[in-house]
Amino acid sequence: MPKNSKVTQREHSSEHVTESVADLLAHEEPVDYKRSVLNVTGETWDKQKDGEEELDAENRPAWNSKLQYILAQIGYSVGLGNVWRFPYLCQKNGGGAYLVPYLVLLIIIGLPLFFLELAVGQRIRRGSIGVWNYICPRLGGIGYASCLVCFFVGLYYNVIIGWSIFYFFKSFQYPLPWSECPIVKNGSVAIVETECERSSATTYFWYRETLDISNSISESGGLNWKMTLCLLVAWSLVGLAMIKGIQSSGKVMYFSSLFPYVVLVCFLVRGLLLRGAVDGIMHMFTPKLDKMLDPQVWREAATQVFFALGLGFGGVIAFSSYNKQDNNCHFDATLVSFINFFTSVLATLVVFAVLGFKANIMNEKCVVENAEKILGYLNTNVLSHDLIPPHVNFSHLTAKDYNEMYRVIMTVKEGHFKELGLDACLLEDELNKSVQGTGLAFIAFTEAMTHFPASPFWSVMFFLMLINLGLGSMIGTMSGITTPIIDTFKVRKEVFTVGCCIFAFLVGLIFVQRSGNYFVTMFDDYSATLPLTVVVILENIAVAWIYGTKKFMQELTEMLGFRPYQFYYYTWKYVSPICMAVLMTASIIQLGVSPPGYSAWIREEAAEKFLFYPTWAMAILISLIILASLPLPLVFILRQFHLVSDGSNALSVTYKKGRMMKDISNLEDNDETRFILSKVPSETPSPMPTHRSYLGPGSNSPMEMSSAPNGRYGSGYLLASTPESEL
Repeated sequence: MPKNSKVTQREHSSEHVTESVADLLAHEEPVDYKRSVLNVTGETWDKQKDGEEELDAENRPAWNSKLQYILAQIGYSVGLGNVWRFPYLCQKNGGGAYLVPYLVLLIIIGLPLFFLELAVGQRIRRGSIGVWNYICPRLGGIGYASCLVCFFVGLYYNVIIGWSIFYFFKSFQYPLPWSECPIVKNGSVAIVETECERSSATTYFWYRETLDISNSISESGGLNWKMTLCLLVAWSLVGLAMIKGIQSSGKVMYFSSLFPYVVLVCFLVRGLLLRGAVDGIMHMFTPKLDKMLDPQVWREAATQVFFALGLGFGGVIAFSSYNKQDNNCHFDATLVSFINFFTSVLATLVVFAVLGFKANIMNEKCVVENAEKILGYLNTNVLSHDLIPPHVNFSHLTAKDYNEMYRVIMTVKEGHFKELGLDACLLEDELNKSVQGTGLAFIAFTEAMTHFPASPFWSVMFFLMLINLGLGSMIGTMSGITTPIIDTFKVRKEVFTVGCCIFAFLVGLIFVQRSGNYFVTMFDDYSATLPLTVVVILENIAVAWIYGTKKFMQELTEMLGFRPYQFYYYTWKYVSPICMAVLMTASIIQLGVSPPGYSAWIREEAAEKFLFYPTWAMAILISLIILASLPLPLVFILRQFHLVSDGSNALSVTYKKGRMMKDISNLEDNDETRFILSKVPSETPSPMPTHRSYLGPGSNSPMEMSSAPNGRYGSGYLLASTPESEL
């Protein structure tokens, strides 16, 4: 080291010098401290490993274009829930009035937290494990918890894609196989299948032909080979899309993200031309304002916002980690959030236009069946002809005429009316029949499509749309697993992806046994909701309170080139944590109040029946919640009590050509909240005070390093690194 260097002068001086570390190092010749006597780790320098780290920093994959990235985020956030969950919630919670709490919560919870995840992923350029290990090592369990939840969700989500694949291939025939009940021979007599006759053709096809479902979760019934094959195809599609990382999945997103919009627009145009479509849409958007005062409506809206954007899964962070540092992630967050919202509204229009048509068809059937009953009663003199209004024509009976006749009979025969067994046949009753999830996609919607002209074409389009919606979400979910694992443990991308898909397929066989649908319900209800809520709360606290909202805002200003609105400062620091805490409390109360159970299909009754989970199933259910949440306290305890090394005593720094490269998993307690800064140290405010006193080798300054294991002493200079240094 030159004799006139500042460090040499300070070693021979007892004066306190206050100067920033950046200024101090700026006057020194570039030195690689890993290779010099200032190595404070006691490690031998591995030239090959060091070269690999630098190469990794420079060669991180990146999106081919901004459009590809936006489509990936849209494909991930816009999923099956937008098509079959949002319309149900909208109908259940006040129609058009539900859009108000949803939009409010999207703005004060969804958008800020989505922006936060995009920002930390883009800045640190790591998956969820690396991001939260870097921001606060004691909360490093956030990343591992996200990976576990992604795994649980991916297990059953791909089963739904498998179901869609089965229906897709079954759609290439006319008439559609679920359009009428099968005929079975009983000796020389041909009769309609009893289970189908007592329910409906689409319901029978779903429960018996597709799932071949057992009567309860306790009756395994063995594997359903058709669904096993479809699940294998689904995992093969996901594996092929993910095999090369974003190089392969990015190209898939062009089709899987855009095709659903083509189908939705086609269905909307076709739906609006159907008789009764306007009735469905009017019913949908007629606001019931009193519902807005119901806390349950706000809780369900918050939960839907939370899951619609994919918060806490790690997929958002994974996708944004492949962005350039100067990408405007605030614009991305706003764009994707509102595209997600408008997609939900578009899907709701489509669903209720089609369900309005279906309601009119079912109402007409009801009128015809009950008119035949009335004619029978008239012919047997049970009812008098005087009860029938003179203008009623049974050969061209309208719903209005039937309702008038129904009211007259009900008034006159008040004492014996129930014995007649007549239905009111009100269109409103048909429209109020709430269906969601698989009931909407595989029963209600498929039944409506059987009445479409060219029904196989529309069925093919619909299920191909579901496959693409599911595939886009699965790519994001799997990225929430593969990106952080590959970043952290440096495993081969192709080998890990294939191994993960094979393992997931084998574990997923539990969902394709005859009782598999009940396990899908269990995982959907309990494996993600509570753990993810805790994960997102801790993410918010880690950035807003441990690292500091002001410093984070300053980081965003440097990264984006403009200062984000103060709105984000207050939502991150106060509003979002409070709202999420309320949501978590409400979810816990809901779990305690609602008995854990499921809707079982009873073959003998040809109807659904609510059953409670048996003891062993309750054990699985509780284990899912505990296992998904376990990394959070486990990592905290291990690092808090130094039971595992978090790197606080092993700091290696490489300084060359004006930038610092460092390999850190943690710093001392007072520095654990540091955040990744920009490439040029002189342009970056340090996480520490700008000027700190260097008191010499014998001082107790935080700048002084403790002795290395080999007994050598050195001076460590802590400087903010470029984001690529952690790659």
